[in-house]
Amino acid sequence: MKKTFKDISVTGKRVLLRVDFNVPLDEQGKIINDARIRAELPTISYLLRQNAKIIIVSHLGRPNGMFNPKYSLAPVAKRLSEILSHDVKLATDVVGDSAQALTSNMQDGDIVMLENVRFHKEEEENDEAFCKKLASLADVFVNDAFGSAHRAHASTAGVARYLPAVAGFLMSKEITAMQKVLQAPEQPFVVILGGAKVSDKIGVVVHLLDKANVVLIGGAMANTFIVAKGGNVGLSRYEQEKVEVAKKILEKAEQKNVKVVLPIDEVVATEFSPTAKSKVVDAYNVPANYQGMDIGPKTRKAFKKEIKRAKTIVWNGPMGVYEFPKFRKGTRKIAKYVANSSAVSIVGGGDSVAAIVESGYSHKIHHISTGGGATLEFLEGKSLPGVEMLEDKE
Repeated sequence: MKKTFKDISVTGKRVLLRVDFNVPLDEQGKIINDARIRAELPTISYLLRQNAKIIIVSHLGRPNGMFNPKYSLAPVAKRLSEILSHDVKLATDVVGDSAQALTSNMQDGDIVMLENVRFHKEEEENDEAFCKKLASLADVFVNDAFGSAHRAHASTAGVARYLPAVAGFLMSKEITAMQKVLQAPEQPFVVILGGAKVSDKIGVVVHLLDKANVVLIGGAMANTFIVAKGGNVGLSRYEQEKVEVAKKILEKAEQKNVKVVLPIDEVVATEFSPTAKSKVVDAYNVPANYQGMDIGPKTRKAFKKEIKRAKTIVWNGPMGVYEFPKFRKGTRKIAKYVANSSAVSIVGGGDSVAAIVESGYSHKIHHISTGGGATLEFLEGKSLPGVEMLEDKE
């Protein structure tokens, strides 16, 4: 187990708090959804109650190591100030004069947000000199950005070489939930995977074949498995170079007595469009000029049957083209089935989480993961640099 900030004293100390404030912005630079900011409130509130001096560091977007006002954290600092009813000062740099000046004269309970850490190429390079400069601003490092924990960057892992490093509430919650599922899942354990590519989730499938009882596969990635079983997918997207891998996964699942459930029918269309005319066809016999857009009613029924019996569920990835409202039904139905099951449930991945939240079922899910790539790598059994660098409990 990793230490959390409750295991050490943070009273009166300068705390470098790594968060994930990579929030969506509109074209005017206004925040569309502040869920990631609000998710951090328990950690920030605890630090304020401990009279810590809070130095917030985060990335936003992909500015490619250069200053770009489009990706400034100014709107984030403003929103956090409004939510907390507490002044949040924004440094105009990360380790420069502004950051040094604002952090050197902090009083207990002050909050300083550093500008976008990805404005420096040294962040993603995990540059040692940059790590030292960033660490010099604080007395303690608290990592609460699970969504970036799979990156060995300066602000997620590098600074931990120079400061006492512990987890915040969000990070601790993620680690605990994931470890429980991977180490001792109550059975039947059902894994639901969707999304576009098999290649993105090969590691997850292979790793979880040793733990799962049932694997439900939807989305475009299912097409590669259908082709591996001799099906015709028409114009549907699939990965030809992964067909043999899919065959081996199916063989391994059979050897381990793991049930793999693929789509029986699909909603298909002649064009990739939000207004395309659609129909339901056999998933193994898609007409040559059609492409899969969502799982069909028979598939939803088959998936529901397995979900209803589950005691543990992990879901990552949509069942269809979730960006088009017309083809969200499959994903939303799965969200409903998972939410209404009696199983311990973990949901990760942007579209999966969106389906849960938009359908009003988030309160019924045991754990909604804040990580995308980090969640997948954790489920693969990989070591996450941002977690490994944290101090262990004795």
